[in-house]
Amino acid sequence: MPWQAFKMHEDLDKLRDMEMFGEMGRDGVWAVMANVMDVDSLCHAFDGCAAVFHTSAFMDPGGVSGYSKPMAHMEARVAERVIESCVRTQSVRKCVFTSSLLACVWRQNSPRNRHIPTIVDENCWSDESLCRDKKLWFALGKTMAEKAAWRAARGRDLKLVAVCPALVTGPRFCRRNSTGSIAYLKGAHEMFAEGLLATVDVQKVAEAHVCVYEAMSNTACGRYICYDRIIQRAEEAAELERQLGIANRISGETPTDHPTWFKLCNRKISRLMSSRRSCTYDVYSVLYN
Repeated sequence: MPWQAFKMHEDLDKLRDMEMFGEMGRDGVWAVMANVMDVDSLCHAFDGCAAVFHTSAFMDPGGVSGYSKPMAHMEARVAERVIESCVRTQSVRKCVFTSSLLACVWRQNSPRNRHIPTIVDENCWSDESLCRDKKLWFALGKTMAEKAAWRAARGRDLKLVAVCPALVTGPRFCRRNSTGSIAYLKGAHEMFAEGLLATVDVQKVAEAHVCVYEAMSNTACGRYICYDRIIQRAEEAAELERQLGIANRISGETPTDHPTWFKLCNRKISRLMSSRRSCTYDVYSVLYN
């Protein structure tokens, strides 16, 4: 597709600029190009790396919401190839896979208790059929891709963990990544009404990835839901719309005192990150006391 060719040329230009200005290798950082649909190309790019952070960001400018049905299937195929490449690359032993909270929240016929909200955590998976019926292509793509990654890694000599962040926000981040935000917010009215619309600052997402990676040699395993704020009131929804530069995508006609049937739970990542901060503090205490 033309937009893919443009993106490829754009990235190549960035690489040439880095080489021209001597930025390659600065602070131990190197940039390489790889064909994500070609396992050999990926293996060449991964060679020498101890771990891979797979943070895919597939966007289709031709799609109404920035993400179309074909992109969902493409993202799943790429996930399989990335994991296969990790397995084949001798130096790689770990992979941190960036999924999405959307891969957890869209469930068919979820039980509803008027007195005790149903907990939504890392054990929950979005229903692919429901995503297709509602045309939630971004949620479908993230769900299919993460499942594909877990299938590809099963029984292989590779440790895989997945981070499932909520809608990523932060200073200047939202406006610069509005296409991804719009794709995420398809179905936002329903998520807001059900108590499942959450956000997370981009800095916390980065910290969570580092924290999970550092703990992979010990206790880190499985999936980690990552968010720091649940949008619960109409004024919070309006403020988020203002930050994103969009209107009437979240609250709509939802009453401010509506009951929520579900409760998000990020206890797993919170415990891991709290433990890391505690260890860091203890080290500094030893050094400075």
